[in-house]
Amino acid sequence: MGFKCGIVGLPNVGKSTLFNALTRTAAAQAANYPFCTIEPNTGEVAVPDPRMKKLAEIAGSKEIIPTRISFVDIAGLVRGASKGEGLGNKFLANIREVDAIVHVLRCFEDSDITHVEGRIDPVGDADTIETELMLADLESLERRVDQTRKRATGKDKEALAQLPVMEAVIKLLNEGKPARLLLKILAPEDVPILKSLNLLTSHPVLYVCNVAEADAATGNDYTAAVEKMATEQGAECVIISAAIEAEVAQLPEDEAKDFLEALGLTEAGLDRLIRAGYHLLDLITYFTVGPKECRAWTIVRGTKAPQAAGVIHTDFERGFIRANTIAYDDFVTLGGEVPAKEAGKARDEGKEYVVQDGDVIHFRFNT
Repeated sequence: MGFKCGIVGLPNVGKSTLFNALTRTAAAQAANYPFCTIEPNTGEVAVPDPRMKKLAEIAGSKEIIPTRISFVDIAGLVRGASKGEGLGNKFLANIREVDAIVHVLRCFEDSDITHVEGRIDPVGDADTIETELMLADLESLERRVDQTRKRATGKDKEALAQLPVMEAVIKLLNEGKPARLLLKILAPEDVPILKSLNLLTSHPVLYVCNVAEADAATGNDYTAAVEKMATEQGAECVIISAAIEAEVAQLPEDEAKDFLEALGLTEAGLDRLIRAGYHLLDLITYFTVGPKECRAWTIVRGTKAPQAAGVIHTDFERGFIRANTIAYDDFVTLGGEVPAKEAGKARDEGKEYVVQDGDVIHFRFNT
C-alpha cells in the first residue's frame, strides 16, 4: 500500500502540468484555459527509497519492487463549486476517495497565463477552495443529521455515537473551520466515526507552491505566505516548479541530476512531495527481502505486526504466527539475514509488536 493523493486547485495553477511530470505521462491535457481537465486522471509512481538498493545487493535480490503512490488530477474548482459553478459537485466526489489533498497554489506571475480570478494571491486561492469544500461538507451533513437525530431518539446505538460527532463538525464548519481540526480534540474512539462521515475537509492537506524556475531553490514572497499559513494549520508545504519537473521528466537519470544541480536543487520535486506526504500521513516503510525480490510495504506508524502482514495478504494477518524481524541498520551493517541471526539481531516478534520504519521482516503464518 502506498497512498492516494488528490491534486486540487483553481484552474490554470499548474495542476495538470505537475501531474504529467510526477507520473511521467501525458495522460492529463495541459492548456491555458479553465476546466482543461474534464475527467479525473489517475497515475502511479514508485516511491524512491535508497535503502532498497542496499538491501537488494546484500540479499542478491533479482528484482526491486518499491511501494507506490497514486495521484489523481481533479478538475479545477472555482468559487461556487459547491453550488454547481464551473464543473460543480461532480468532481468534489473524487476528493472523498483520497488519503490526502495536494493543493497546488500559483506562486508565480505570468501575464500570458490567465488567473481565473484576475490576481495572484495563493493564500486567497487556498481560502477559496477550502471554503467550497467546507460548504459542500456542511450541505452533506445537514442533509444527514436530521435522520441521525431521529434514529438517536429511538436509541439506535450507531446514531447515538454518530450524532455528537456530526453536531461538532457542523458547529466547526459554521465557524469557517475544516473538519480535520476536530481530530485534535476527539476521543480516540470517535476518530473512526469522523472518518466514516467521508468529509472533504477531514483530509490532511499538503500545499504545493508552484513557482517559476528562478524561484525553485529559494521560494519567494508568495511561498513565504503559504508556508506561514501551512504552519498555522499544521499542514505540509513544498515548493516545486512544475515547469522544471516537466523538463526533468523527459531526461535520463544522470542528466536530470546535473540539470537540477545547475538550478541549485539537490533532488526532484517528486521526492520532496512524497517525503512530505509520508510525514503528513505518518507513514513508514518495512521490507521483505530475499533472492527473488526486495519489496517495500507502506503502513501507518504504530501498526502492529499482524496488520502489517495483512498489507501483503489478508491470509498473512488471519493466520499470523510471528514476525522474524531484523532492523535495517543491523541487516546492512552485519551483511544480511544469516550474519544478523548469528549476531543475535534477528528477533521473533508476536502479535503485539509495533513495526518500525526500515524493519526487514519475514512473516510466519498458518492458513
